[in-house]
Amino acid sequence: APAGHAWSSENSEAQTHAVGQKPANAWGLYDMHGNVWEFCRDWYGPYPEGSVSDPGGPESGEYRVVRGGSWNYPGTSCTATFRGAHETGSSSDIGFRLALVAVDEGGGG
Repeated sequence: APAGHAWSSENSEAQTHAVGQKPANAWGLYDMHGNVWEFCRDWYGPYPEGSVSDPGGPESGEYRVVRGGSWNYPGTSCTATFRGAHETGSSSDIGFRLALVAVDEGGGG
């Protein structure tokens, strides 16, 4: 993660932090790296051979993908490409992201 954009083991004081205390990324999104792992829908498994875009993983499995590192991982692990495997359940360093698409109710384009 860019310097100063992620809570990691080097600066988190071993705890999660409220969203928005670090600068947003280039798209205006906060806490995309570090703080808590992002719990993903994908099952964990090896990547397919060759070049692929947004691989979904296997059809089923034992573990789900978590991405982005967390407060208890070093900053070098707090990236979108860093992933791990986690069984379904609770953890103090895993969360999920809600996405909302704005709807123009005024009828304009």
